[in-house]
Amino acid sequence: MAKAPGSFIWYELMTTDMDAAEAFYAQVVGWTASDSGQSQMRYTLMSADSGPAAGIFTIPESAKGAGPVWLGQIWVEDLSEALTSAKGAGAAVHVEPEAIPGVGRMAMIADPQGVVLGLFQPEGLPGEAPHQMTPGQIGWHELMTTDRGAAWSFYTGEFGWAEVDRMDMGEMGIYQMFGWTAAAPGEDMAAGAMMTAGSDWSGPPVWQFYFTVPDIDAAKASVEANGGTVTSGPMEVPGGAWILNGIDPQGAAFALVAGPKGDAS
Repeated sequence: MAKAPGSFIWYELMTTDMDAAEAFYAQVVGWTASDSGQSQMRYTLMSADSGPAAGIFTIPESAKGAGPVWLGQIWVEDLSEALTSAKGAGAAVHVEPEAIPGVGRMAMIADPQGVVLGLFQPEGLPGEAPHQMTPGQIGWHELMTTDRGAAWSFYTGEFGWAEVDRMDMGEMGIYQMFGWTAAAPGEDMAAGAMMTAGSDWSGPPVWQFYFTVPDIDAAKASVEANGGTVTSGPMEVPGGAWILNGIDPQGAAFALVAGPKGDAS
C-alpha cells in the first residue's frame, strides 16, 4: 500500500531499557538495530530486510512517570497547520513542534479521547513503502478508544481517512475498518480499524500496531523464549490472517500478525 499524507509513517518504542528492547524485537520480529547518529540523544533504528521500520529510545525526563509504550506518527504536509486544526478539533498538544535535523519536524498530541500520537512533517517526500504484510513492516493499525464515533470523526476530519468496511462484533460493538485514502484500482486499501473498548479492556485508550511476521506460531514461541508474555492468541481473523497480542519484557504492549498458514507469499 502506498503511503500518503494522513497515514501513519513512523513508529517508536519509548522504553526503560533500550538494549533489552532491541534484543527482544530483533529475535521476535527479525529486525536489525543500528544507531541513528543523532547527536541530541541515543536513538536506535530497527530495520527489516525491506527497510527501516521503527525507532527505539529511552523514556525522556519530560515524560517521567510514563511507562514503556509504542507510539505512531502520522504524516502531515504542514505541521503548524495540522496542529492548529487538531487543537480546534479537540486534541491536546503534549510536545510542541521540534526539528530533527535532516529528518523533519514533529510534535506529539493526544486525540480527543486521550490517545497519544505524533504528527510528523518529513523533509522531502518519503519513498515508496513496502506492502504492509511484508515481514518486519507494520501490518495493521488498531485503535482501542472510549468513543469510536467521536474518534472516527476526528481522524477522518483531520487526516482524510476513508471507511473500508465495518463488522458487527455483537457485544463488543462495531469494528470499523479504514484506509488512508480512497484506494487505487485493485489496491487493498484496509490499513486498520477502530472500536470502542469493552468492559474487559483494562488499559487506557491506545493505538496498537501489529508487526508482520512470517509464522505466528514461531513468533509466539520466540516471544515466550525471550522474556515476553503472550496475552491473547494466536487467533485466526476473517481473511485468514493470524494475530497475537503480547507484552514485551519492559512492559510495552505490542501485537503481531501473519498471513494465512501455509501461505508462502
